[in-house]
Amino acid sequence: MASTQYQGTGTTTGGAGSRYWRKRSAYLGVVPFFIFTGIFLIYPTYSVITGAFRNEAGEFDTAKIDELLASPIVRKAFYNSLEISFKTAVLGAILGGLFAWALVSGKPGGRFYKITVAISSVLAQFGGVMLTFAFLATFGFNGVVSSIFVKLAPDSFLAQSSWLYTINGLAVVYTFFQIPLMVLVFLPTIENMKPQWREASDSLGGSPLEYWRSVGIPVLTPSFFGAMLLLFVNSFSAYATAATLVNLSDFLTPLQIGNALSSEVGNANPQTAKALSLAMVIVVIIVMALYAQIRRRVSRWEDRK
Repeated sequence: MASTQYQGTGTTTGGAGSRYWRKRSAYLGVVPFFIFTGIFLIYPTYSVITGAFRNEAGEFDTAKIDELLASPIVRKAFYNSLEISFKTAVLGAILGGLFAWALVSGKPGGRFYKITVAISSVLAQFGGVMLTFAFLATFGFNGVVSSIFVKLAPDSFLAQSSWLYTINGLAVVYTFFQIPLMVLVFLPTIENMKPQWREASDSLGGSPLEYWRSVGIPVLTPSFFGAMLLLFVNSFSAYATAATLVNLSDFLTPLQIGNALSSEVGNANPQTAKALSLAMVIVVIIVMALYAQIRRRVSRWEDRK
């Protein structure tokens, strides 16, 4: 009997110990995530916020921020960044949303659907230098399309490649990678719309307009604006595409930050870069706070489904 009790106790203790280590190992799995987040997100953000209010001697000083706020060049670049981010977010959200709706309206899960989603996953990351050179080779000076239009329609805007190097041309390039990102973000929301809702509306004598006004639009609107906010942040923080296409260091705030960090004439100014970055951090925090509010509303709707 004593032997049996001893074995049972040992088994129980071993089971408890096993559960203990399994529980601890589950927490260990997220340690790399927190390390990565701390090194590449939290610390840089902290460095930017604190560094913006310090001078070269490391003392608290707001002179650099006051100087930048009074600079018309800085204000113009910041306005350009907001403008192009807003334009590309709206245009990318509309076109990407319509394309996502077309995919769901077709044959979800079919070959075309899978290929399109896979291509969107690639194109959403196809930014920076590669995308810029692709547009330059197509629409730039001596590009394929521009060369054709120089011969066929020399007075058309496609024959005049100068449009590509303006803020509107940069917006076109940004929109190219905004559309597939919108497809990926917005597609699950459209897929979650149940066909029974439309059938219930039809059985109650509702018209298609009434269905969209009472069901479709209210359900899709929060996710649509949430996705548009993500597109805004994606465009607002883009650097490589603008740096390659637009040869003006004062055109956008990210370009000003890059110029302040790596001046070719040896006048690098980290304090200026941090003060400029602070403005971008504030905008991103505001946008992401709005996105969190929208996601909370969407989550409540998904929980009620």
